[in-house]
Amino acid sequence: MTGKSDKPHFYGHRQRLRNRFLEGGAGALQDYELLELLLTFAIERSDVKPLAKALIARFGSFSQVLDAPMEALLEVRVEVVSQDRFGRQLRREHRLTQFSATLLRLVKSCFENYLREEALKRQKILSLSSLVDYCRTAMGGLKDEQFRVIYLNSQNEVIAEEIIQEGTVNQTVVYPRKVLELALKHKAAGLILVHNHPSGNPTPSAADAELTQTIIKAARPLNLTVHDHLIISRHGYVSLAEQNML
Repeated sequence: MTGKSDKPHFYGHRQRLRNRFLEGGAGALQDYELLELLLTFAIERSDVKPLAKALIARFGSFSQVLDAPMEALLEVRVEVVSQDRFGRQLRREHRLTQFSATLLRLVKSCFENYLREEALKRQKILSLSSLVDYCRTAMGGLKDEQFRVIYLNSQNEVIAEEIIQEGTVNQTVVYPRKVLELALKHKAAGLILVHNHPSGNPTPSAADAELTQTIIKAARPLNLTVHDHLIISRHGYVSLAEQNML
């Protein structure tokens, strides 16, 4: 009899993490601990702290782990060295499985859906900040450019959101005709343009300003109002309406 418990040390650690979260929320945990706690729901009988730290080291932050594509998540490996009860050294490789990686993608999608419902439910957009929060969650971490349009009725209530174009890292081709055809389909009276800058710098380019003016001019004969063009990045946003660029 060694007097040692047969239970791994991380069993008690997992409960302590849960207790800290329940008592103090996410703010009571460091980023790697929050990710570690999340992984405990998908990975049993394993110390997931090294894997959580490896994921944040690989991608840069908690949010960037959630933004990472499935194939990149599955590439992360970490070797864990431990001892058995006889003092023998054990080496094991820890990694995400398809199941645990799906959990991370699911959390991001749930968060995105929550913000989308708050920002885009069929009501007037009362807060630019809530719309920006949703757009940054949905688009801020994308590796390629994406162009979306939010369509509004005459009461400025959201009636639809459409992804118009997905492009390369540094260029998106947007066809104003498609933007307007969908406006007619949804019987919209107004619209908000949104696209992301994967570079992280939301400063509008000359091409962004030119595209905005092209859509405004094309929309005018149809009595469509372009209320704003938001440029989103991981680090912030620019509203062309706020910059008096419409």
